[in-house]
Amino acid sequence: MTAEMVAPQWMHHPITADEYGSWSEEQCAGIEIVDGMVVVSPRASNRHNRLARILANALDAAAGPDWNADTDFDVRLQDVPLTNRRPDVVVYRAETIDITPTRPEHVLLVVEVVSSGSETTDRIVKADQYAQAGIAFYWRIEQTANGVPLVCTYVLDPASRSYRDADVFTGAIRTAVPFAVEIDLSVI
Repeated sequence: MTAEMVAPQWMHHPITADEYGSWSEEQCAGIEIVDGMVVVSPRASNRHNRLARILANALDAAAGPDWNADTDFDVRLQDVPLTNRRPDVVVYRAETIDITPTRPEHVLLVVEVVSSGSETTDRIVKADQYAQAGIAFYWRIEQTANGVPLVCTYVLDPASRSYRDADVFTGAIRTAVPFAVEIDLSVI
């Protein structure tokens, strides 16, 4: 076996919060930590990234001074075993911009753009994890064959720590919750 074929040490044991905290931004890019194990995400398509960016920009503008919206942003769902998710868009309290790691109590809304290979994770696993963490709103963007995105929105039921269906939008989003926003994603 050559040196290039040897798997990195982090693939063989769970990562702790302290270990992850010592990694550089470059090492953390494109990965999530689930139950202590590193999960490598494939590079997203240009369409995926554009959807996330347009959505984040519109949410950031609509959210007012109390909330920020960003892409490529870690959310620490739990410390032991370490679970860090990197939603496609995160709306979080503006006053917590310098607090690392971002915790669920700082987050109002997470958005996942479903890609080939992430269907089950985005539709079921992440939705459950975000709900269990107490994040109030979850939006899932489905990329359709005709190119017009389908936006499924969910609202947390705090008693059951699960999401209930809210609105579904095709192309353009017009909603008042969690704040008033209009976004036309059909122009992608």
